[in-house]
Amino acid sequence: MQLRLGDRLFDLTTRALVMGILNRTPDSFYDRGATFDLDALLRRADQLVAEGADMLDVGGVKAGPGPEVTEAEELDRVVPSIAALAARVDVPLSVDTWRASVAAASYEVGAVLGNDISGFADPAYLPAAASAGASVVATHIRLAPRVADPDPHYDDVVEDVAAFLVERAGRALAAGLSASQVVIDAGLDLGKTSAQSLELLRASARLSGLGYPLLLSASNKTFLGALLDLPIERRGEASLAAAALGITTGCRVLRVHDVAGTRQVRDALARVLEAS
Repeated sequence: MQLRLGDRLFDLTTRALVMGILNRTPDSFYDRGATFDLDALLRRADQLVAEGADMLDVGGVKAGPGPEVTEAEELDRVVPSIAALAARVDVPLSVDTWRASVAAASYEVGAVLGNDISGFADPAYLPAAASAGASVVATHIRLAPRVADPDPHYDDVVEDVAAFLVERAGRALAAGLSASQVVIDAGLDLGKTSAQSLELLRASARLSGLGYPLLLSASNKTFLGALLDLPIERRGEASLAAAALGITTGCRVLRVHDVAGTRQVRDALARVLEAS
């Protein structure tokens, strides 16, 4: 299995990629705005790269409900960040947005991956990626970003999510992207109960068998807190355990806050997978 990010092609057979999270938001559930200031975000980026991040993911709007962020505000938060990072670090850059306009502007200044938690709800998203030669992440969500979903129901959460992801990946291929430019993400905590998110994590082998690199975004998430009765600041070890389980069941992109810890887990398991 391979993943193309700009002019780089990564072999994901035994080695997962670690994606460091950068929030250019004042209300992130995890860091509460610690990197909203551009200088703070750049310092954090330097730290993540030094710790071994394979790529960085920059977002300007949190996924959950909150005050409205206009398109102009998101552009102002994200595009200067991507431009500054492209001139500063030598790792692929991802833009975490569901707006095609923000993705397109980010591709122009250096982003090579569009991480879209809406499942390509914006009809211009995939054409923008294809035009720029960018790769994309197709994420499952039941309703939409920023919309509360307190009682999600699925006939079979694993098979429903799998069918959604196959269909969205097919849209990307039809838009002109290659299979190596499409990543899929089950969307843990996005329109799922904690039990449903845990079931999807356990089913990573089923989802990784769909034929596309599987992204795991479990870091410090609500379902881990519910499972182990942990507040956000104490979910670090659980996040590393989720990453380890994900790698052994086929996840090949790990979107995380703790790059250093995840890198150690990834490197250890890569040796095991190579030996097998």
